[in-house]
Amino acid sequence: MDQLYNDFSHWIRRQFPFRVQKLSVDAGFTCPNRDGRLSTGGCIYCDNNTFNPAYCDRKKTVAEQLEDGKRFFSGKYPEMKYLAYFQAFTNTYGSIDHLKMLYEEALNVEDIVGIVIGTRPDCVSEDLLDYLQELSKHTFVLVEYGIETTNDDTLRLINRGHDFECSRRAIEETAKRGILTGGHIILGLPGEDASESIRQASVISSLPLNILKVHQLQVIRGTKLARMYSEKPFHLYSVDEYIHLIGEYIRHLRPSLVLERFVSQSPKELLIAPKWGLKNYEFTNLLNNYLKKNGIYQGELFAEHV
Repeated sequence: MDQLYNDFSHWIRRQFPFRVQKLSVDAGFTCPNRDGRLSTGGCIYCDNNTFNPAYCDRKKTVAEQLEDGKRFFSGKYPEMKYLAYFQAFTNTYGSIDHLKMLYEEALNVEDIVGIVIGTRPDCVSEDLLDYLQELSKHTFVLVEYGIETTNDDTLRLINRGHDFECSRRAIEETAKRGILTGGHIILGLPGEDASESIRQASVISSLPLNILKVHQLQVIRGTKLARMYSEKPFHLYSVDEYIHLIGEYIRHLRPSLVLERFVSQSPKELLIAPKWGLKNYEFTNLLNNYLKKNGIYQGELFAEHV
């Protein structure tokens, strides 16, 4: 088969008649796992500095950040359109009026053709989902939930502050309104080996998700996970081990699930381990070669779980 997996780049090209690029926005949100509502420690692996690009500055307005982002990308594709990606922290954690103001500020910026909202499954309300349902009738709206794992024991260990049933409910409520729904999973969390990750693939496939992001566990300086790793090192995947795991993982995913990414690389100055020394596209090339060589494709074993 030509496509070994249902990749996001092909999917997004079918959604628009032009090329689109996500522009990250830091809209000044916090998180209930940091501000004391649930906890003050946050998830044990979390440092938002690992994914905020240089043009993100919460001291600037949403519109100003988007204009900076447009300038950052304008040289490569002058005809590019953009999706405003509310990425840092929990981007539905606020009053409905405040959220509407921020999202609509973004959508009023020239060449912004939709929004992507990263959030936690315990931070969405019926009112917000009803609003996003109406919004999605007029523009591109994608809500992206941090699931991280389907294992409740692991969720407690990482101080996530919610269980998997919470993720399931939020995803189902979002999807039933016709809103594009994404999920995020981390492979290699403490206590989860390859067989546990593969077991979870069928659980993820049972959710009404449109899009899935996956990446390897990374140990970041200054986090609780870094302290745990220093005191009692746990296994982190090598490149070859992780490629093998991804190959097995996607065999168990339903074929219709769009896969946006398999890997993330944190800034060198923040990353303790694993240090693969690969750019994302280099990893993707290695993965694609492995899949082709071994005849692996998405959904190959999915029928076993239907």
